[in-house]
Amino acid sequence: MTVETEVAVIGGGATGVGVARDLAMRGVDVALLERGTGLNAGTSGRSHGVLHSGARYAESDPDGAADCLRENRTLREIAPGCVVDSGGLFVRLADDDSAYFERKLDACREVGMDPTRLAPDEIRERVPGIAEAVEEGFGVPDGVVSPARLVAATAASARDHGASIHTGSAVVDIDVGSDSGRLAVHVDGGPTIAADSVVNAAGPWAGEVAAMAGAQLGMRPTRGVMVAVDYPGLGPVLNRCREPADGDIVVPHGEQAVLGTTSVAVDDPDTFEREDWEVERTLSECAAMLPALADAMVERTYWGLRPLYEPDELAREGRGISRDFAVVAHDAAPGLVSVVGGKLTTYRRMAEAVADRVCGDLGVEEPCRTAEEPLPGAGDPERLDQLAREFGAVGPADSDVVRE
Repeated sequence: MTVETEVAVIGGGATGVGVARDLAMRGVDVALLERGTGLNAGTSGRSHGVLHSGARYAESDPDGAADCLRENRTLREIAPGCVVDSGGLFVRLADDDSAYFERKLDACREVGMDPTRLAPDEIRERVPGIAEAVEEGFGVPDGVVSPARLVAATAASARDHGASIHTGSAVVDIDVGSDSGRLAVHVDGGPTIAADSVVNAAGPWAGEVAAMAGAQLGMRPTRGVMVAVDYPGLGPVLNRCREPADGDIVVPHGEQAVLGTTSVAVDDPDTFEREDWEVERTLSECAAMLPALADAMVERTYWGLRPLYEPDELAREGRGISRDFAVVAHDAAPGLVSVVGGKLTTYRRMAEAVADRVCGDLGVEEPCRTAEEPLPGAGDPERLDQLAREFGAVGPADSDVVRE
């Protein structure tokens, strides 16, 4: 059996459903294929859930930081029920480099973030229990986002505009050599999907998907642990203002705080080690900012994977921090477009870039409208949770808030 469509999107995380929504809103016939039984099963659903202001990337990647700031504001408009307006703080401890702090602060100003410089007593007002070693800090418009709500609402919008969503549809092969010039996507135990274009939005598995079509896509995925502890009332997202390192962020999450994270290269995104030292180091480093974390009860731990693009990573020294994204067309597989890298905050922007490329190939001239149209249930958390359950999108990142 063969199912005809204009575009097949592989991957049911934030980027994949974002691409499906954007294309469907432009009138393109789209089928989204996700190998898991629900959406949001990979990178998106295993993040720490920060809605970045861009401050984390301001000095290393100002263009990426500006993208974050714009998308932060956009998501608050189109999906307020997915976002908690926690605010964020970057704090310098006594042993941290004051010159790095000033560079970070200046870079945030350059991006247009309007950071608020804070003295130690002002920081202690905002974060009771902050370490005595805190020297200074500044406030930024970080927030906390629910990946389950965001992915499910985006998928619902895609469906409302005519896209079809197929979970439990593992792609096993992509044939690019048909006489018709169309691509044939073969699904394990399911129909063959015939499409003019295929979007590879498989995150850490994007290299494997590209290989099915005879194309190469260098990936360097890394794993990172998230440690959720019992810690109600934190307030803002707390970032340690130093060069990127393990255990430098604490995220308020309902009655919990989520601590992150590590960065360890993995060879196989389906089979990788989960080491105790990662949990211990994350707890220890985060406790340098909030000493009470050292004795807080660990409620759960989970590991996420970053879908890092190898050419970008090879160009960096040390631990990569940009998390920019790339849209890759493949000469070896005409019609296949891969999207790699990025972060949850900029998923809509990533989807727009992919849809622009695909629409250009298809001759579709409709503009992107995803930044203007609110998502279904945009301001209704109960409706958003219903959608998350309907799409099987509840993952470790917010299983404490969005109940299955």
